[in-house]
This record gives sequence, structure tokens and C-alpha cells, in this order.
Amino acid sequence: MPQSVPALESLRERKRRLIQQRIVEAADELFAAKGFDDVSVTDIAARADVGRTTFFRYFGDKAEVVFAHQEEILARITQFAASESAGPARTAAEAVEQLRTIVVALCDYASDNIDGYALHYELVEKHLELRAHDALKTQLIADRFTQILVGRGTSEPTAMFASQVALACYQIARRRATSPSRLGAEAHAAFKQLAAL
Repeated sequence: MPQSVPALESLRERKRRLIQQRIVEAADELFAAKGFDDVSVTDIAARADVGRTTFFRYFGDKAEVVFAHQEEILARITQFAASESAGPARTAAEAVEQLRTIVVALCDYASDNIDGYALHYELVEKHLELRAHDALKTQLIADRFTQILVGRGTSEPTAMFASQVALACYQIARRRATSPSRLGAEAHAAFKQLAAL
């Protein structure tokens, strides 16, 4: 009997993920066709073939759907960091260098979904409400960078400083990239420019 419990949990999680994915895909289609302001939660729920109540089990509002991939991004950052065998950084420069490879990997990952990335940042740039959300969500990336560095034995003040610097390089790459496929190159350029200071 205990063996069936993990299978049920797996099925439950898979169903949950598929419903969430349907909602996100429906929202993306509608946002691309009509724009953010002209799409309601009711529209998204109808397109995803779920009720409004189901929508609100997954997302607090339609703005949260725009940032649905945030948990996946944070998990990827942790994966990228785990694939490296770095020890504690003794200086801020060493800490920033450790984060450089993670930021570039994150940019390369983001550019794997060119259409999704382009739609996301087009929506964010056009809507003040989404820019505020983006600022909060982006700070979660810096917090994850700090956790990674502290977990490696870097002092917290150094980790916090380096995380904000690495985040700035990531933000610059996002702003400079003329297309999602340029993100990694722009991240490299930002870190190179930083090293030249």
C-alpha cells in the first residue's frame, strides 16, 4: 500500500503542473493577441478551459501569470550553481566571478524560449504594474545568488554585495539585448566591462 502513495502524489503533481501550464499558455496566447490590459481573468480561465476558482488556486491575479516561470528560473539557478565545484569567495571580485557563470547560464536558458522571453519582456516594458512585479521578482534572483554564495562559505556581506553587482550585469544584458538570442553575449560583455573598471 505505501508504494501507491508516491504514485498518487506524482499523478497529483503532474495534473497540477499541466493545469498551471494550460493557464499560462492560454494567458500568453491572449496577451500576445490582445495585450495585457484587454485580457481578463475570465478570458484566461475560459481559454484554458478551467473555472475562475481554479485560476485563483494557481495565481492571485493575471499579473502573476506573466511571472509564472519564476520558480523554474530560481530552480535553474540552483542547478547551475550545483554543477560547479566552487568554494568560498574571499573577495567580492571572486564572488562576482563565481556568479558570472551562473548569470550567463541563466541568460542562455532564457534565450532557449525566444518567443516566451520576448512576450514576457514586451509586456513588462509596456505596463508599470508589471515593472513593479518584475523588480520584486528580479530581487528574488539576487537573493538566490546570495544564498548560493553563503552556502559555499562566502561571508554574507560579500555575498550580498556580489549578488547585487551580478544582478546589475544581468539587468544590463536584458536591456542591451536586441533579441533574446543575444542575452548570453550581452551578459559576457557586461561582466567584461565590470572587470575593466
